[in-house]
Amino acid sequence: MIDSRIKFRHLQTFLEVARQKSVMKAAAILHISQPAVTKTIREMENELGVAVFERDGRGIRITRYGEVFLRHAGAAITALRQGIDSVSNERSGEGIPIRIGALPTVCTRVMPQAISLFLQEKTQSRIKIVTGENAVLLEQLRLGDLDLVVGRLAAPEKMTGFSFEHLYSEQVVFAVSASHPLLNSQEDIFSRLAEFPILMPTRASIIRPFVDRFLIANGVAALPTQIETVSDAFGRAFVRSSSAVWIISSGVVADDVDDGSLALLPIDTSETRGPVGLTMRADITPSLPLMILMQTIREAATEGSPN
Repeated sequence: MIDSRIKFRHLQTFLEVARQKSVMKAAAILHISQPAVTKTIREMENELGVAVFERDGRGIRITRYGEVFLRHAGAAITALRQGIDSVSNERSGEGIPIRIGALPTVCTRVMPQAISLFLQEKTQSRIKIVTGENAVLLEQLRLGDLDLVVGRLAAPEKMTGFSFEHLYSEQVVFAVSASHPLLNSQEDIFSRLAEFPILMPTRASIIRPFVDRFLIANGVAALPTQIETVSDAFGRAFVRSSSAVWIISSGVVADDVDDGSLALLPIDTSETRGPVGLTMRADITPSLPLMILMQTIREAATEGSPN
């Protein structure tokens, strides 16, 4: 028990429902029945004296009280996990595990060098690196499933309870194959974009609002053929073998441009620049291995960033 009122199973169930935004999905992940999940949440709400979830159409959403409790519940579970990890790893001789969320842009250029530097320190820590949309990574960070997120600064309303350390700034680019017809076109590039398939960041991605505003500002209200993806592997392969235009963060394709396999359309995208850095929970003190990794990320960012 955490205390005489709130037990670990209450926190675990609450965090999973908050993560999934669904009692049914949470029940499946926790391997218990839906009524059991509902009963556990109601028990916790009775002890707290407030509702932590409310109906939202056919689904549910977390309340303001639930948002406040979520920060503390996540911190409690994270601290407990760290304690268990510390004891178990001390017994086994392994280092404390580190779980990192990284956007594709830093996975490509910053993280390889950072991990190489980190391994030289021989901390024996196991490292887990996951990538995905910024919103998903931040939610995992908030719930204690990640220790650190490396990527673009999120919108102010998404940063509640987080701290951000700026590393460098990065802008969006328009990447194409080295033989793309727009590279030698004498016509306005924006007027011809509709002729080609366009690979766009997904609507939940951190850079999508920058891309939408930039296109509208340059007279592009709609594009007939759009493919939304956060997969750098697919984007790289598709653009190399087609006439597609890939709108993506510059760091994702920097190496491809350097080796000549991809090229950038001559478009000034400086207004899409945004800060890239380290996002952590403000209420968590990083372990020694995590602090070492953060330092190697800073060093790698200094060497590999565009500014």
